[in-house]
Amino acid sequence: MDLSLGFPEFSQELSVSSNPSLEAVVSRFRSLHQQADSPVRAIHHQAATEGSFAEMPAGVDARLRKALETRGITRLYTHQADAFEQIAAGNNVTIVTPTASGKTWCYNLPVLNLLLNDAGARAMYLFPTKALAEDQLHEFNAAVEEMGSDIRAFTYDGDTPQDARKAIRQRANVVLTNPDMLHSGILPHHTKWARYFENLRYVVIDELHYYRGVYGSHLANLLRRLARICEFYGSRPQFICCSATIANPRELGETLTGKSSELVERNGAPRGEKYFIFYNPPVVNRQLGIRRSYINETLRVALEFIERNLQTLVFANNRLATEVLVTYLKDACDRKPIPSETVRGYRGGYLPRERREIERRLRDGQIRAVVATNALELGIDIGSLDAVVMAGYPGTIASTWQRAGRAGRRKGTSATVLVASSAPLDQYIIEHPGYFFDRSPEHAYINPDNLEILLAHLKCAAFELPLREGEKFGAHDLAEICHFLEETGFLHHSGGAWHWTSDTYPADATSLRSVTSDNFVVIDITGEANVIADVSFPTALTTLHEKAIYLHEARQYHVERFDYDQRKAYVKSVDCDYYTDAIDYTQVQVLQEAEGDAVAGARRAHGDVRVNRQIVGFKKIKFYTMENVGAGKLNMPGQEMHTTSFWLHFPAQFLAGLGDYTPTERQSGISGLGNALRTVASLLLMCDPRDLGVALSEDVEGVQVFEPNLYLYDAYPGGVGLSAPLFRLSPRLLKHTAELLRACACDAGCPSCVGPVGEVGERGKEVALRILLALAA
Repeated sequence: MDLSLGFPEFSQELSVSSNPSLEAVVSRFRSLHQQADSPVRAIHHQAATEGSFAEMPAGVDARLRKALETRGITRLYTHQADAFEQIAAGNNVTIVTPTASGKTWCYNLPVLNLLLNDAGARAMYLFPTKALAEDQLHEFNAAVEEMGSDIRAFTYDGDTPQDARKAIRQRANVVLTNPDMLHSGILPHHTKWARYFENLRYVVIDELHYYRGVYGSHLANLLRRLARICEFYGSRPQFICCSATIANPRELGETLTGKSSELVERNGAPRGEKYFIFYNPPVVNRQLGIRRSYINETLRVALEFIERNLQTLVFANNRLATEVLVTYLKDACDRKPIPSETVRGYRGGYLPRERREIERRLRDGQIRAVVATNALELGIDIGSLDAVVMAGYPGTIASTWQRAGRAGRRKGTSATVLVASSAPLDQYIIEHPGYFFDRSPEHAYINPDNLEILLAHLKCAAFELPLREGEKFGAHDLAEICHFLEETGFLHHSGGAWHWTSDTYPADATSLRSVTSDNFVVIDITGEANVIADVSFPTALTTLHEKAIYLHEARQYHVERFDYDQRKAYVKSVDCDYYTDAIDYTQVQVLQEAEGDAVAGARRAHGDVRVNRQIVGFKKIKFYTMENVGAGKLNMPGQEMHTTSFWLHFPAQFLAGLGDYTPTERQSGISGLGNALRTVASLLLMCDPRDLGVALSEDVEGVQVFEPNLYLYDAYPGGVGLSAPLFRLSPRLLKHTAELLRACACDAGCPSCVGPVGEVGERGKEVALRILLALAA
């Protein structure tokens, strides 16, 4: 374990001496970069920087100061000192510094300092994953042992043995847990935690940027419930939030916690020398925009490092790609003088003992390469690696920098290679390196007052404590919602409060990762009936319809029967060379415009909308070639959803000014534009493209001429806070979308920009670009 734990003296002497093996790989990329049509799109060099230090604050306990001095630690990084002073002053703080900058000690230092002087005090650490909580527990306990203190810290999650839970509740000074356990295993049983909540002084939320969209909206309500419990027991804990670099960290922290917060962003940590290389697989079919397999190119790049005995971490974006790359790398090592057992996989499905062993062997240098999902993206201690190779863009700039930060870790020279897939988001980033390397433009947005989410957590809150008349819980009128819950049999009004009367356990019915808990069960009937998956309602309609090919753990299943009423889908295992893609018909109607204005002869707006969606058919798409090899018709129940949307309105005069295009070409161009806008919007909003729906409405308020609205709507009931920011960011949205289309190597459209020519027509890309140029005029 790295006992420096992010402190300066252990990394003050920056190892900037050259690494000949690493320099050889970088030189190969430099040579390739100078060639015409090079797949190397950029080589970004970050020079090593010295650290910026501050004296140890006077308020640090002498015992803690002495323990640190025995390691030669007499100073802090400036951001660590700033955080300590703000927390000591009683402020909530949001700390934003890069990966490997010692953020952990921004909260460990004040927590340990408090506990040394108040043995009865308590703290709660919230981490997004159990693995990260375990890793941080080891770091915390190492510091406690250095001091010879009896401070007690424990993880409390789904893996905690039942016989240990009572002792943890009674004895723990610090509990390290995750939002799911807080939601279903702690708050509903708060009476067992009475002493803990009475003395709760600090709540630490690590990896703040992780909580956005639906998950973040749930966490905000979960923290509202935590605040109610703390108030009941007479405590008012301070919140300490830590985040990777995003555009609005303070806003996100304050929205999540409901408290004002001081921002600490003056990074004082040193940085090792780093090379960041953007690699775009060569085009093999320009007309269709098809490139070499990014998986195979990732293999080739990773072997460049592994063959030179450079410790390498390969990131893949899903479990299937992880296992494929592990197989490919082991096979390649068998053909070379490299022991294949030095290549390992790492993902969430592995047993905790197996993951700990891989982490230990990585730190000890016994493993040469690990292929991992995002399970290793967060701050788990795996030592200092030489190189990181990413198979595909992780989805956000913040996540990409976090993965890149796993190499080097404040010491020595390191390299990171991003290998782009053909996905539009990957292609935009890889062809616009300046956008990536400038200050992060990403905003993380949540909507805690989404009515569906709020209602679910109000049920949980009422189960935990009666809801008092006049009590505040978000921006909604609590009395009106409580009356509704009373009418539906969940609450009873008595003695100036609403009491929970249902015999259900509401936390079990609420998933923190979806808006609705109305899920479908997938039953494999190949042999003996066996439940293999639980699928959310919206996803089920597009992936579990009859005749669909359902993909699960890299296996294919044919959907035999779709029982809509019972929320069940019956599937059989098959072996086929295609998958299915649902075709939907969507109509959007504006209910209320919140804000709007003219833009170059068109109009932009956002507000509340009603979305009517029906699955009308499906396409059969062949693996690898992505050919459309068949289709089928469906008659599924229609779905209605009230949500929020951003939209563009194109008057007939605006469309006429585009040039000599047929109505079909204009419609196809606008549809292709919608595909590209969704890609760039997901980049700006730090969300998954699937969080946004796209629809083209041809009939606006009874107008007979073709004057369509192009909608980008929140794909969740009630919305999760994406539409209003899209309206504000629309100039950048249109600008970056035009850059995406211009940079794409295809002639007339491909999956990397507006969509395949077969879907958007021969002139779809041309029309979409003309619209964007007209809007920018």
